[in-house]
Amino acid sequence: MKIETVATARLLLCPLTVAQAERIVARERGTGELWGEGYPGDGDVRAATGFLRGVAERGDPGVFRGYGISLAESGVTVGGIGFHGPPDELGVVTVGYGLVPSVRGKGYASEALRALLEIARRAGVSGVKGDADLDNPASHRVMEAAGMPCVAEDDRLRHFYLGF
Repeated sequence: MKIETVATARLLLCPLTVAQAERIVARERGTGELWGEGYPGDGDVRAATGFLRGVAERGDPGVFRGYGISLAESGVTVGGIGFHGPPDELGVVTVGYGLVPSVRGKGYASEALRALLEIARRAGVSGVKGDADLDNPASHRVMEAAGMPCVAEDDRLRHFYLGF
């Protein structure tokens, strides 16, 4: 099954392939790939490593993969967003995302997350969860702006959840 690139008003969410994930982990851009300054960050490398591990253990994840976030106008990859794996036994998926510092604060993360939530909804999951450190209010705002309310807080994290 071919997973399509998702276009939003200002972004392209490009499905991660094994070859791209390997390049991200190696921090070696492929021919024709445009990476913004600071990409890939440590979070992108961790996500790509997790994607590769998941493919090795479970096979192709279908839509439940990572996606590069590129600016539609230039094609420059400025971050990543995606699922931490397939839905759990309750049909819930976990999401994560990150952007290079130079493009933060422009609403890109919320725009990308809204698109990812739509991918999850269309795939038939029962819900989407995410969390962020207590000292990361920018990430809290991203999830809230995308429609994921805070449902719990512990001594380290705020937890967000959207049911379908």
